[in-house]
Amino acid sequence: MKKPADTNIYIASFPDDIRIMLEELRHTIIQAAPHATEIISYGMPAYKQHGVLVYFAAQSKHIGFYPGAKAIEVFANELTPYDTSKGTIRFCIDAPLPLELVTRITQFRVKDDQALFELKKAKKSKK
Repeated sequence: MKKPADTNIYIASFPDDIRIMLEELRHTIIQAAPHATEIISYGMPAYKQHGVLVYFAAQSKHIGFYPGAKAIEVFANELTPYDTSKGTIRFCIDAPLPLELVTRITQFRVKDDQALFELKKAKKSKK
């Protein structure tokens, strides 16, 4: 698949069942991070505030949700039902998405992103 121009085009490229899941995921992320900007990064939908908060992508047997390594560590106990790696959570396409968990992870990323931004800002003002 060539890089889509926007998230609508990305989501529209999938069959109806996957498209519904992607729209649910998209809506959940937007609700959890209302000030984030929706972009395409690395060919995937992503949500950016100061830095990228989360990405998602559909694969053949799962939907990947990419909140970064720190979020995976913080939510490790709740992620045991899912296949994970350093910065990735894989949700099986045969099961409902854990939207409440996605909300909490996205909200965590918003707070973490803001804290990192404030830290960088404070370091710059000390120079």
